[in-house]
Amino acid sequence: MKNLDQQAIQAQLDTWLEVEFTFLKTGHAARVIAALPASEQRFILQLVRGMASTNVNIAHEFITRAIESLDAMDPASIEAWALHAMDQYDQSGLHAAMKVVRDVEHFIQQSHERNAGAVFEEQAGVLAHFAHGLAGRPLKLAEAEQAWTDTETIFLPPLVARLPSRRENFTLYKAMVAYHWAQNRFGSFRADLHARVCERPDGEAFLALFHALDTERLLACIERELPGLARDITQMLAPLDDTPDTHWQAAVAPLRIPGTTVDEVLAATEQHLATLNPPSPRCFQGVLDVAAVAETQAARLAREKKEFRHVLRKLADEMNGVREKPGAPDTEQPRFETRKQSDPDHPEGHRVELTFDGEPVPVPDIAHRLTTSIVQDLGEIPDEYLTPAGDGEYDPALFREEEEDPDDVWKGTYHEKGAFLYNEWDYRRQHYRKNWCAVREKDVTPGEPDFYRTTLHKYGGFIKHLRKTFEAMRDEDRLLKRQVYGDDVDIDALVEALADSRDGSEMSDRLFQRMHRTERNIAVCFMVDMSGSTRGWINEAERESLILLAETLETLGDRYAIYGFSGMARKKCEIFRIKTFDETYGDEVRARISGITPQDYTRMGFAIRHLSRILNDIEARTRILITLSDGKPDDYDSYRGEYGIEDTRRALIEARRAGIHPYCITIDREARDYLPHMYGPAAYTLIDEVRKLPLKVSDIYRRLTT
Repeated sequence: MKNLDQQAIQAQLDTWLEVEFTFLKTGHAARVIAALPASEQRFILQLVRGMASTNVNIAHEFITRAIESLDAMDPASIEAWALHAMDQYDQSGLHAAMKVVRDVEHFIQQSHERNAGAVFEEQAGVLAHFAHGLAGRPLKLAEAEQAWTDTETIFLPPLVARLPSRRENFTLYKAMVAYHWAQNRFGSFRADLHARVCERPDGEAFLALFHALDTERLLACIERELPGLARDITQMLAPLDDTPDTHWQAAVAPLRIPGTTVDEVLAATEQHLATLNPPSPRCFQGVLDVAAVAETQAARLAREKKEFRHVLRKLADEMNGVREKPGAPDTEQPRFETRKQSDPDHPEGHRVELTFDGEPVPVPDIAHRLTTSIVQDLGEIPDEYLTPAGDGEYDPALFREEEEDPDDVWKGTYHEKGAFLYNEWDYRRQHYRKNWCAVREKDVTPGEPDFYRTTLHKYGGFIKHLRKTFEAMRDEDRLLKRQVYGDDVDIDALVEALADSRDGSEMSDRLFQRMHRTERNIAVCFMVDMSGSTRGWINEAERESLILLAETLETLGDRYAIYGFSGMARKKCEIFRIKTFDETYGDEVRARISGITPQDYTRMGFAIRHLSRILNDIEARTRILITLSDGKPDDYDSYRGEYGIEDTRRALIEARRAGIHPYCITIDREARDYLPHMYGPAAYTLIDEVRKLPLKVSDIYRRLTT
């Protein structure tokens, strides 16, 4: 590898940093880089080029600092430093990125910590699964400077590095999650701590002692609920905590008894406030933000009271004679009540059961969720919650899927509430842009039924032919050869076995063949391009193809889903639900297919990642992702050309690694220029005429799934 001279290096830097317009100085950096070995030159210049594609000022600051830090940092640390700066630019802007580049000493220290520490960004998925598996109200996870909870989200620090190994620091993360879950599950916030603290002159001291005492109660609860984790906490984290004195141990002993409530902790706090100093906070304990807890809890209680009364109204409407009879005394009216059923696994020792006129009521999932959450906050269902909503209050829309309207999100200042966040591959960086695409699902507005009827009339004969073909594919008999037992002798296996016996080898016992009926175990997701370029004949052909497929797939019995996709830059990536795996094919799905209309641009990577995520949740031996598209990846921002193609290719590689088989059906005549690179030479079909699309798609599906 040949060394570049100073002039050649400076020419490259001048081009990448746009010095003609920015007037940035590159002479000193070029002189230093020219003295490096060729491999180091190439390494540094590749990083600068990638950073310049993000922001030329960050790249210039980086090259200035990097040539001063070559002796103090190894190549892996320098690359991590550059990538971290670009990630900060993506997430927080230029100021945050420049701070990372300029404070290289802090990054070096943090890098040493990261080598043994656990990073929230890397562990968030596993921790989220752990949190979701715990009983009680579902809790989200988010990143913050310190560990704490507002009763709906557990906030965790970005890096935990207090223990010697990454495994131990991950256990510390789990301890933080378990502890803040226990605060919610075992009623730490049933006391109005915010009001108590505000009304006391010694409020901060009271809160600190309460927090320490309640931690002892919660640790005992965790030992009973999660004994394995409790043992890990004791073994790994004990060296970080001070050994409490005998006075403290005596004070907390009653709080560790099963069944102890937060009221008893409050009483102990009052009793010992003047005489007992709390020990240093436990390493997993975090902080109490009682103001945030009070705000979140008040909003939830008001919301859930309304929702619960609506649930009761819905239940009442479904039961004969539930509504009040005109003129009848109130005492004769059936009513909802609660009663306690003994349950030693429940924090209160019992669970709450809903009854109607004295008889247990089977409740839907939403009622069970609300009951769990309300009892977790209040310890019971108050009487005022048990009155069904009146005629003026009842809103059936509350029982549709609870979800923020994506269109409302786009109207205001952009935020990520309710969105799925996906990385996007930047080939210039050779690295992902983290949480770059905000993806939201929405339903397709149903179209007129005339399109469905017209399509059936147009392709009636072809549909009959497809149904017969697909029926023949269902539960086929297959001949299994070289079996230990069977209905017939496998002649080929027998000949080979006899040949082996003649040369002294041991004969195989797999000498039979038998017929075996195999059941299809396939899940297929259709990813439909809904970009603006599909307007006209293409859109019509896509809709016709989907109707033909759906009509015939019902015969075959394969599980399938249909989603559309479109994008308008990274902040508005939309997935359109047409048919989910759980839905049956009926009038509503047909109306959605008819209602598919062109939207914005063809940003493809996010759609592949999101639908791969959906497919990964389906238990199936074979999972296929079929894309119907009219062109290459494209968006009005930088997502076009090589960038879009490389991100889509990377998303397809991710899908294959997850065991998903991607395939593309396109009508783009230029597809041979880019599809072999993205999908591979045997994983796409080019259809040269739009009108042939409906006729070809079903045949391609048959070939892919047999």
